[in-house]
Amino acid sequence: MPETTGPRERELLGQTVSYDIRYSDDATQPRIDVDIDGVRVILPADSDDDPGALLEENAAWVIEKKQKYDKYREQVPDRSFEEGTSFPYLGESHRIVIEQRPASDVLDGKLCLAQHHVEQTSVKRALETLYRRKARNHFENRAAQLADEMGVEYEQIEIRNQRTKWGSCSTNGTLGLNWRLMMAPADVINYIIIHELAHLREPNHTTDFWDIVAEYDPEYRAHAEWLDEHSTQLIFSNDDL
Repeated sequence: MPETTGPRERELLGQTVSYDIRYSDDATQPRIDVDIDGVRVILPADSDDDPGALLEENAAWVIEKKQKYDKYREQVPDRSFEEGTSFPYLGESHRIVIEQRPASDVLDGKLCLAQHHVEQTSVKRALETLYRRKARNHFENRAAQLADEMGVEYEQIEIRNQRTKWGSCSTNGTLGLNWRLMMAPADVINYIIIHELAHLREPNHTTDFWDIVAEYDPEYRAHAEWLDEHSTQLIFSNDDL
């Protein structure tokens, strides 16, 4: 099991950077991880490398990545899980309402949560369940149509829960799609599905692969850019951070 020490600080290019050190039996060589959770130096369990020196050798890269995630953290929306607040659904703002109804649904610009479900769990849990159910329906419908157009076949769709990974395609034809994509515009969802289906024809990100993507989504660059610039809008709660 990895052993973590820290936090520590190091001056890099005039900036004080906090970091943790993690010793891991699985690590075969030293590396630096920078993400939404901060900076970590990962060292093999028996390593005697100087983590500070490693950071200094890669100072420009560390600072660039850290600034990116600092900016990302600043853009994270302040979500409130209560009636009357709004969440994005297919790129449009929808207000949460709690009603006496047999099942939660999305109607007329509202995220209508079943009162009995909220009482049994919470607004947050009922809302996530609604997103997940709508995601399965939407993803399966669009993937079936797009796969037919692209002349490919996939095995199944799995609704995934990664914090930042939007889609994947396994070698056995399983599409993994993140339910948080239901907060994105429909065209962006289409792009992710097309991207993953294209891997069934070309496994790697070659020129041929991007030609396939462009054939079925001529605006794919704009859709990829939207995800890059607006991914914080797809953060559901602080648990995603």
